[in-house]
Amino acid sequence: MKPIVTALAGRMGDAVPLWLMRQAGRYLPEYREVRSQYAGFLDLVYDPVAAAEITMQPVRRFGMDGAILFSDILVVPDALGQKVSFEEGQGPRLEPLRPGTDLARLDRVRARERFSRICETIDRVQGKLASEGMDNTALIGFAGSPWTVACYMVEGSGSRDFLQTRLWAYRDPDGFGELMRVIEDATVEYLCLQIEAGAEIIQLFDSWAGILDSTQFGLWVIGPTRRICDSVRRLYPEVPIIGFPKGSGHLAVKYMQEAGVTALSLDAGTPVRWAANVLQQTMPVQGNLDPLCLLAGGDALILELENIFAHLGRGPFVFNLGHGIHKDTPLEHVELLVEVVRSWKV
Repeated sequence: MKPIVTALAGRMGDAVPLWLMRQAGRYLPEYREVRSQYAGFLDLVYDPVAAAEITMQPVRRFGMDGAILFSDILVVPDALGQKVSFEEGQGPRLEPLRPGTDLARLDRVRARERFSRICETIDRVQGKLASEGMDNTALIGFAGSPWTVACYMVEGSGSRDFLQTRLWAYRDPDGFGELMRVIEDATVEYLCLQIEAGAEIIQLFDSWAGILDSTQFGLWVIGPTRRICDSVRRLYPEVPIIGFPKGSGHLAVKYMQEAGVTALSLDAGTPVRWAANVLQQTMPVQGNLDPLCLLAGGDALILELENIFAHLGRGPFVFNLGHGIHKDTPLEHVELLVEVVRSWKV
């Protein structure tokens, strides 16, 4: 069994497996070289040859235990027909959805054709892993969780508070629930196609889970996540599902108990002692180095790595960051991180 799959099954191996969120990205010179050949970011995502090559870049360079699919959580709204673009230095831009007739713009039939391009990337990556002798590297597929995807679809961009989305959810829960069900259904189809194509692990990213109160968190984070997990497991019961409810704080306990995930990915704000004593006693955990600590490097990085291992290294654990790697991170800092984590013996 591959090291990450072993850890996610709740078993301890000889060493701690690792991968990094956004490990295939702008901090890598080989990524920047490929990216420069494409006018738009989504053009790159939908090119299976290029996306497979980018997926492999950090695995080749650092020997990661996981190869996470190079894609984006906004593939789902784009596949549904909502106009999505990425502006350099500005983040994603979408044509905002509003309550009422805007839901009619979403085209579920169109989505499968778009998803098929991503699945071709997965198939190509599996071929590369096999041909390059990386038999212990697990291929990780992913999607955005419905709440976070809805936030972008409604606001049309990133936001500090996602005001329009939260107001819609409060004022018209039935109408907002209809949007969420469209996203849920598309996400289930997308994840199942990824697994069919060769993804061995799935991660659900709920980057904006932390902006909700406990009641709304239950409605729009836990509920949809549970339905997705149950639907995927009916077809693929053995595939681990990692949940990442970023910023959820103490609500991570409720998420862990009710959302149906296999493992919990921790953000950088989660105290590792508490995580070890409360969360890791119930399920495997993943995380949770602050990406800015990796950016800083040096003694601060080594001390925090030792702190994480001292607490989380005693149970089933996959090392990762608490969010995506920063684009300005020096390669030598990642090399140091990998060297330290590889020295850990459990």
